[in-house]
Amino acid sequence: MRLAAGAISVRFGRTPALRDVTLEVPSGTVLALVGANGSGKSTLLRVLAGLQPHDGRVAWDTAHGNGRIGYMPQETALRPALTAFEVVLLGRMRELRLRVASRDLDAAEAAMAELGVEHLASRRIGTLSGGQRQLVLLAQVLAADPSVLLLDEPTSALDIAHQLRLLARLKAMTCARGLTTIATLHDLNAAARFADRLALLHQGRLLGCGSPDAILRPELLRQAFGVEAAVETWRDGHPLVLPLRAAAQDETGGG
Repeated sequence: MRLAAGAISVRFGRTPALRDVTLEVPSGTVLALVGANGSGKSTLLRVLAGLQPHDGRVAWDTAHGNGRIGYMPQETALRPALTAFEVVLLGRMRELRLRVASRDLDAAEAAMAELGVEHLASRRIGTLSGGQRQLVLLAQVLAADPSVLLLDEPTSALDIAHQLRLLARLKAMTCARGLTTIATLHDLNAAARFADRLALLHQGRLLGCGSPDAILRPELLRQAFGVEAAVETWRDGHPLVLPLRAAAQDETGGG
């Protein structure tokens, strides 16, 4: 589903968390939200998921897609005695029941297989590693067959190989199914490689939204992250960010 968000602003008490953010994201696109800690990435995801009161407008074009939005926060409270399969099944229903429709069982199995975690189906969620738990929770989101994926740090607990596999899978799913995928990522090079567009946030403001080449520029990185960085072009054509040193405070507006 196409997203059109205009003039989004959020305040927590007297503190602004988002300031007049405007975004447009077409279907079939992976958008990575990048920026320093506290820049507003997670708050923006909650706004887009309909979970955070805000000023401004969020419009999803449901002409393309089923209207379902899948949201995965950074942390989810779960009963540790639930099996991984039961956790994924909760993506299809509000509570577990004795009788479950075969279509719901099939969807849960397919979602786990898609992420390669079907072998964890009978394991208690409380016994899984952080990375395994993260993949199971993403399978829960996928089981609902959403048209939109809103993912808050979906790779934070994964090792490098699993990060690459997951991001490649998300990109392939987004393209094949015409999804709209918006994910917060801290790894700028991973974002540059797998996202079609980057949205760079700084202190609640959108510094820019565009191709990785357009956003990963030394002056924008200095402003957003307070670092001096070189940006090279990798042999596959993607930009490669090489952090060099912390920028002086007067170069970043830090006082």
